[in-house]
Amino acid sequence: MTKRIETVILDCAGLSAWIAQDRKVAAILQIFSEMESDLIISANTIIEVSHAGVNIPRLNWLLSRIKVEPVTKETATASAQLLKKANLHGHRYAIDATVVEAALRQPRPVAMLTSDINDMSRLCGDQVHLIAV
Repeated sequence: MTKRIETVILDCAGLSAWIAQDRKVAAILQIFSEMESDLIISANTIIEVSHAGVNIPRLNWLLSRIKVEPVTKETATASAQLLKKANLHGHRYAIDATVVEAALRQPRPVAMLTSDINDMSRLCGDQVHLIAV
């Protein structure tokens, strides 16, 4: 990747892989670290990634190193508009929409680490560079 990426957002799959110390994700994040890209997540991603098997101390350590974008009434309303524009609805897409909404507010260019390329591309179009994890 030769073009500098200003902001990198991780969805649940991206954050989960980072928590699990996945080698591919670690290598990708190292490249972005060398570019001095900002790492962010949506606050909803914390909820989505949390389960009985998650390494909570590692999650907390990672959260101390990244920017967590809040979900407010305004961001929720904007997320709902993204869903409507993409002709999507319901809980299956709700958190994805908040992740995309947070991504769209960041300095560009923006990249997203995700396992859900199809749905994320429907929500953000070509405004965010999607990287499969």
